[in-house]
Amino acid sequence: MQVNDNVETFNSLIKRRGFIWGPSPEIYGGFAGFYTYGPAGSALKNRVLSLFRKELSFLGFVEVECPTVMPEIVWEASGHLERFIDYVTRCTGCNFLYRADKLLQKMLPDTLIDGLSRDQMDDLIKNENIKCPKCNGVLGNIEEYNLMLKTNVGDNNIAFLRPETATTTYLLFNRLDHYSRKQYPIKVFQYGKAYRNEISPRQGVLRMRAFDQLELQLFIGKEQEMTYEEYDEIKKEKLPLLDWQTQAKNIDKPNWKSLEDVIKSNLLKKPAFAYCLYVAHFITKKFGYEDDLIRYRQHSPSERAHYADDAWDLEIKTKQFGWIEICGIHDRTDYDLKRHQEYSKQNFEISMNPDTAEKEIPQVLEIAFGPDRIIYTLLDACFMVEDDRINLQLKPYLAPYSVAVFPLVKNKENLRSLAKQIHKDLLDYRIDSFYDEAGSIGKRYRRQDEIGTPFCVTVDYESDKDQTVTLRYRDSMKQDRIKISKIKEIILEKLKYL
Repeated sequence: MQVNDNVETFNSLIKRRGFIWGPSPEIYGGFAGFYTYGPAGSALKNRVLSLFRKELSFLGFVEVECPTVMPEIVWEASGHLERFIDYVTRCTGCNFLYRADKLLQKMLPDTLIDGLSRDQMDDLIKNENIKCPKCNGVLGNIEEYNLMLKTNVGDNNIAFLRPETATTTYLLFNRLDHYSRKQYPIKVFQYGKAYRNEISPRQGVLRMRAFDQLELQLFIGKEQEMTYEEYDEIKKEKLPLLDWQTQAKNIDKPNWKSLEDVIKSNLLKKPAFAYCLYVAHFITKKFGYEDDLIRYRQHSPSERAHYADDAWDLEIKTKQFGWIEICGIHDRTDYDLKRHQEYSKQNFEISMNPDTAEKEIPQVLEIAFGPDRIIYTLLDACFMVEDDRINLQLKPYLAPYSVAVFPLVKNKENLRSLAKQIHKDLLDYRIDSFYDEAGSIGKRYRRQDEIGTPFCVTVDYESDKDQTVTLRYRDSMKQDRIKISKIKEIILEKLKYL
């Protein structure tokens, strides 16, 4: 099947099989930037989040949950009111609004747009005579567009829906300092909704106005960044890195390098920051991405936020959209805590060394995952078409259903009864089982392949006699004859991911 056919089939599959629906609400024509996870998508997302929580607990992170609405002063202190903007240009003919960098990247695919200033993009539009793609009209001058969603709370108090979870975590610093008994680094993460008033969101769940974030923060001392003990345990690990100088040569293929080597070469300056790249990779590989689909792209100095000492995007290569960021790893220095100390009049200076009286404001290292992007790129990476068979090759521990149970035919009551009993026994052990008796056995297998179910159990005419069933494997389509009494044990063993 051709690639285009695969993309079209994939887009159809994620709607048809209940992964992602929208734009929502569909019955009213849809509202751009808002999507719904169907039953299969919700189940997959919950498994991804469960894996995150298990692995982050193993790595020593604790979880917090903060409000999604905050007063205006929070966003003034964080710099969002001033700097959380996109540059836009409006067509003087049809009045359509475009995000300038995305429009330029589309119209000039061989030109490096990331990091260009407002004036530079304005000049490009004029010099290249770029017109409105919709009506061929003249584009207006580039303007600033704030992405924050504003609201009023109570008696006309101005507030904003948070555009990220990170800021609300920083506001807890004094509480976390006390909770951790001043043991550094403090490792904390938060999962929840964020909101951005995107100009013209496209690409489905890759760019939404209401989306999920899972952001990790390390509060750490400047000296500790350079002598971080956990770095020594992982410094031999290799990651696919694409530094900004290599990108400037129009090379997009990463080089696999050990963290020890990139610290020695000064590509990464701080062992603690190298550890953050490792954490992102450690968790990402648990989802099952192949190595050739993963890279870490460094931001150029002109692309980085003004306060960032370093920044890398963990990207996944997709069939439809190319390289997509699923995680950002940022060295935010002490910018955030300094700003909130200034505006809140709280004291965030602490002593990292009990032997000295010297105090400092901790540095912040951030690992920011986009769970919605993980779901999409994971579906894209696992989607296969083989001999007209759609096969969603999710890791067994991530699949929406762990096992499906069928009677060979539905008009034999003894087969139906036994199949339903097996299904119930699996559910009793909290194994996610799906029962299906509709259509031919071949069609039932195909339906489960499409949703990623790794195992199918079929009750047939021999099952009553010898208490055995057929266990079918999704990827190989191999079938084993197993005892009914062994089903739970075998399935549970195959669902392990450690």
